[in-house]
Amino acid sequence: MKNPTRLVDRVVERCANGLLEWRKPLLALFVLITLALGYSATHVRLDPGFNKQIPISHAFMRNYLHYSEIFSGANSILVSVRWKGEGDIYNTEFFETLRKVTDEVFFIPGVRRASVRSLFTPDVRYIEITEQGYVGDVVVPPQFSGTPQDLAQVRNNTARSGQIGRLVANDLSAAMVRADLQEINPQTGERVSYTEIARQLEQIRERFDNENIELNIVGFSKLVGDVVDGLVAVIGFFVIAFFITAALLWIYCRSFKLSVVALLVALLPVIWLLGLLPVLGLGIDPMSILVPFLIFSIGVSHAVQMTNAWKQDVLAGSSSEDAAHAAFCKIFVPGALALLMNALGFGVIMLIDIPIVRELGLTACIGVMLMIITNKLMLPIIISHMRLEPGAVAKSNETVGARHALWWKLSVVATPGPALVVFAVSLVLLLAGTWKSRDLVVGDVGTGAPELRDNSRYNRDNAQIIGSYSIGLDVLSIYAEVPGIQEACLDPDVMRAVEQVDFQARSIAGVQSVQSVAGMGKVAIASNNEGNPRWAAIPGAQRGLQPGSMAYSQAHGLVLDGCQTMQILVFLQNHSGETIEHAVSEIERILAGVDQSKVQFKLAGGNAGVMAASNEAVKQAEVQMHGALLGSVALFCWLTFRSFRAVLCIITPLAIVATLCNALMASFGIGLKVSTLPVLALGVGVGVDYGIYLYERMQHELAAGKDLRTAFYEAMRQRGTAALFTAFTMSVGVGTWAFAPLKFQADMGILLAFMFLVNVFGAIFLLPGLAAWFDRSARLVKAKPRPAAAVAVAPRRKTIAMRRA
Repeated sequence: MKNPTRLVDRVVERCANGLLEWRKPLLALFVLITLALGYSATHVRLDPGFNKQIPISHAFMRNYLHYSEIFSGANSILVSVRWKGEGDIYNTEFFETLRKVTDEVFFIPGVRRASVRSLFTPDVRYIEITEQGYVGDVVVPPQFSGTPQDLAQVRNNTARSGQIGRLVANDLSAAMVRADLQEINPQTGERVSYTEIARQLEQIRERFDNENIELNIVGFSKLVGDVVDGLVAVIGFFVIAFFITAALLWIYCRSFKLSVVALLVALLPVIWLLGLLPVLGLGIDPMSILVPFLIFSIGVSHAVQMTNAWKQDVLAGSSSEDAAHAAFCKIFVPGALALLMNALGFGVIMLIDIPIVRELGLTACIGVMLMIITNKLMLPIIISHMRLEPGAVAKSNETVGARHALWWKLSVVATPGPALVVFAVSLVLLLAGTWKSRDLVVGDVGTGAPELRDNSRYNRDNAQIIGSYSIGLDVLSIYAEVPGIQEACLDPDVMRAVEQVDFQARSIAGVQSVQSVAGMGKVAIASNNEGNPRWAAIPGAQRGLQPGSMAYSQAHGLVLDGCQTMQILVFLQNHSGETIEHAVSEIERILAGVDQSKVQFKLAGGNAGVMAASNEAVKQAEVQMHGALLGSVALFCWLTFRSFRAVLCIITPLAIVATLCNALMASFGIGLKVSTLPVLALGVGVGVDYGIYLYERMQHELAAGKDLRTAFYEAMRQRGTAALFTAFTMSVGVGTWAFAPLKFQADMGILLAFMFLVNVFGAIFLLPGLAAWFDRSARLVKAKPRPAAAVAVAPRRKTIAMRRA
């Protein structure tokens, strides 16, 4: 371990002199900034958006955005009206409710009104063949009044419309209202408010729910609304974590003043960050609501290190101002470097080309960089004005001058023998973690919305809809372009290619149903031939396709006029990462074997298409993120310590902990996705904090002539106690999130608690063990005997010199 450069020490000392010389004006400036940004923080707004979750540069999403204005998009809402009374849906009360619900959904601001579909919309029609020819009309006639004759007619029309399983439940117990949302409200020109849409949907539910009718509602906007409603409970758990941290902090330092100061300074970057967001024109996404509390956790860790260094000097007899000066000089370099690593950890996730991820990374980077001002500049000024309470001084003086028994026993890991035991345990954990992490799923795990509990109303509604209909929200769209052919639906080669994709996609595991113009055309052709199933095929001539022309209507939402643009809808059973990945890979295999000389197939749209693109972006960026993060950490550590051994000592525990975190996610059924990536980045950042603080202190002790074990003991006594305390405190605080109503918060709590604890143990046990063996190898190289020839030459040279003398 090399001595620190004197230039850095001199620069830091001059900064400390200037900081304390101007401490009163600077403190007043910081207070004014806090008040101004605190007022600005009251204007922060939630800013959810569906398109923010789309990896725009992905080939799937380029196709999706191109065709989203033509066909139904992925941002849809489904409102299922379920009959709970006797019999099926064909009764006056149900149809009156369905009509009113259709009207209510139609007039929700932000709904693309042309996309609204139910049995009452004019684009839902039936077609039948009679002796007079084709007869067709709307399913629910305009003069419908609910009489038994009208209900019987609607029953027959529905059966002939082909909507059973789509707009009507398979068991005739429910009917659906479906609509697409748009990002910009055309009436106002402003972005739609998903929380307002969710509120209106909930009002519709309250208005029509009764003992016979139940509404089941799913969709991105409803999910956002449920997450926002759960934020009240989220904030409650954050308050609990805050008070747990405060109580443990007081037990640790026995000083009410230091506890309050550490907590307030840890909150300052959060306040400043929330205040800057409106100034920068940014909002906060509900899925990124945990970022401010991650910033607070990091702030507590750094505030405890600074106040602990100040307290040790005060107990040693220094004045408050001198102790603040010394604490700044000791903590600034490792603390600022650790914060830069934190910012880098969040910044690296911006490699993922998803707007919400980049926004999250930018927000977190700003918060961490602000911490350099609040924790490294403002905190020394505050503690320079403080005095320790007599109780805290008396309690601390009991252990001053005495050797810390626990840390001295623990320091044995800085010797080669015990370090081998640590290496063996670490190797076993690494191998086990690597084996288990193979089960990690990229994307969601299970059915329903993973952000919510399985027993939440949204997930119960989703399960009800999936169980009642042959369709759902989890749809994968395959687009087909037929350039140069005016009536492509009458071209046998084109229709056979579409039919081949339709037929083979139905056999994919996880596929619920498939809809295509070829499938509907076969049904229409068979209907033209007395319903004989032998005629349900694509003929080899244009004339044979003409009887199915009624199925090629644009009203079905599968084709444009002329069939030059079509889509095939593949409805999946769920949107788990495994299901989507398998479906996409199988569809790509199917498309590779289809003749595309006349028709060109493109993936992918729909809700499942968006998830497939996001999952691929996350999977591709994970390796890049870890590589870039560890590489950048290694570079910064080398620039700071000028030692490759220091780099290995610091980043080796980080790599092991990252592997163990992946194994934990696989064990608990937590998928790797947008919401979990920040935790992995934070884990590396917090691990760097512990490693840098300990290594930097060990470096100073070694430079003073102490052996490695004593240097590690002093590092643990001065820095390790604070590091272990903050890790334990933050783990207990965020561990309470496991009981939160929002599942994604519970998952984050489990992962963060694990990362906080395991990272500090990795730094405490593995770092000194590696340093011990590097130190041993260095001593062996120095003590290595010279070759015999060289030994023989030395006496000869000595004799010649004596003769000359």
